[in-house]
Amino acid sequence: MKLAIISHTEHYKTNNGEIVGWSPTVNEINHLLNVFDEIYHVAMLYDGKAPKSAMAYSNQRIKFVALKPSGGKTILSKLHSVYNAPSVLKTVSETLKKVDVFQLRTPTGIGVYLIPYFTFFSNKKGWYKYAGNWNQKNPPLGYRLQRYMLKHQNRKVTINGKWKNQPKNCYTFENPCLTVKEVTLGEQIITSKKTFRKVSFCYVGRLEKEKGVERIIKAFTSLSLKHKQKVDKIHLVGNGSDYNYFRELAKNSGLNIVFHGFLSRKEVFNVYKESHFFLMPTTASEGFPKVIAEAMNFGCIPIVSNISSIGQYIIDHENGFLIKEVTIENIEKHIKTVLDFTTEDYLKLVIKREQVVSKFTFQHYNNRILNDII
Repeated sequence: MKLAIISHTEHYKTNNGEIVGWSPTVNEINHLLNVFDEIYHVAMLYDGKAPKSAMAYSNQRIKFVALKPSGGKTILSKLHSVYNAPSVLKTVSETLKKVDVFQLRTPTGIGVYLIPYFTFFSNKKGWYKYAGNWNQKNPPLGYRLQRYMLKHQNRKVTINGKWKNQPKNCYTFENPCLTVKEVTLGEQIITSKKTFRKVSFCYVGRLEKEKGVERIIKAFTSLSLKHKQKVDKIHLVGNGSDYNYFRELAKNSGLNIVFHGFLSRKEVFNVYKESHFFLMPTTASEGFPKVIAEAMNFGCIPIVSNISSIGQYIIDHENGFLIKEVTIENIEKHIKTVLDFTTEDYLKLVIKREQVVSKFTFQHYNNRILNDII
């Protein structure tokens, strides 16, 4: 069985001609080869140097089909997306002839016209993956249109979380991010964390104010000297438009705040292994960020915003902490709480991680694709 995936995932060509893409998506597709014989990924190909967060496909049975970059937040970029629509539709149409099933990953700029195209002009078997916040109250217009169209059609849609009045065609699905081998490794790493003198924290994601990076730095800066002396390192992994501003802000913290920039998957896992708590006080539109499950796997207790479906997996004071009102003061309060933890307090929360982590394995995801979707 052959699959076509259509997405806005960024891809780049390396100096030796190899195609690489954003590692969470590429890794997920690599593991889908356990379900499909051949996969075509129709996605954006950008100029420039690939970030360290990009990775290559694992097998030649995955074929990359390039689209010209389009989409964005400005009016000009949106008009450019409309201009590119005929080219995108032609590429998608030609690719569909080669496969048995398709998956369209939404929300995305091209989804505004691809969802109607599949709905009215294609009989090909397929499903949609909505990776954003399904329950977002005031989404951007494009997201709102796509969510409406997905609710009112016959094809299946996989979404983050379980919601009241959820349409019958919408299936609650976890986004996979871990192998069974990595889960076993996580159990081994936690054993080494059973004794510690100082505490390390980490954040992984876009370095933006909306994602909570500024709030993290300011909350740590506000700590008393007594609490600061209990902190080993604060790891910030990722990049963004506010990167230089955050570096300057961190100089006044009196703490060892490490800016890693983009890292490979293996390097990110090494950060998790060193850390005890994972921070994400975001106000951005989220589904369920994979990094939360990844961090939990390696014994990082999450201190995260209670938005979208996050609170359906993170139970406050049981396997993590939910920041119900995202302020610097509340983040500081949670940091103080965990800095006063005993090893026993830490381990009580870590041991409860297993029920969450097991749902985010590629094996679990592939089984559900086979049994519930195709």
